[in-house]
Amino acid sequence: MQQEMSLEGSKVIVPRSFRLLEELERGEKGIGDGTVSYGMDDADDVYMQSWTGTIIGPSNTVHEGRIYQLKLFCGHEYPEEPPSVKFQSRINMSCVNQETGVVEPSLFPMLADWQREYTMEDILTQLKKEMTSPQNRKLSQPPEVGLCSRKRGGEGGPEGTSAAVLYSVSRASPRCDYYVYSYLN
Repeated sequence: MQQEMSLEGSKVIVPRSFRLLEELERGEKGIGDGTVSYGMDDADDVYMQSWTGTIIGPSNTVHEGRIYQLKLFCGHEYPEEPPSVKFQSRINMSCVNQETGVVEPSLFPMLADWQREYTMEDILTQLKKEMTSPQNRKLSQPPEVGLCSRKRGGEGGPEGTSAAVLYSVSRASPRCDYYVYSYLN
């Protein structure tokens, strides 16, 4: 639960909450080129356990242009123990359980060989790097599925009612005109 820092030959233990506050501050400032980001799910979560991560798929891979949403859960033993990591967006990767979206620690070396110095940023950056690996860069991916909804008025329904349409995004038309969509679990 604590991070050690060397200070003139002695070790200073950084409490879990301070470590997470440092990560939150770093996540809010933005990371590198902007293709990886993270932040807290709920600002009222005093234990700072539930986090959301985003990875924009790397160029020259089947992931290019895709936006992947992840959930990271930092238990009370973090950073001594790794967080659990789960893709909310559908993805086909060698380290991800295809049924649940969970990043399997035994198949993702950073989680399997966790060190307290690692951060959530490191996890997201390493997952992005893993997308470029030979075993993942060309794996066929599931269709991007979203939920479209729009306000209707005079289109077959009373003013203010909404319609929802399940759709698959194609590379040719990666948006849903006049609709706001969010990814399904």
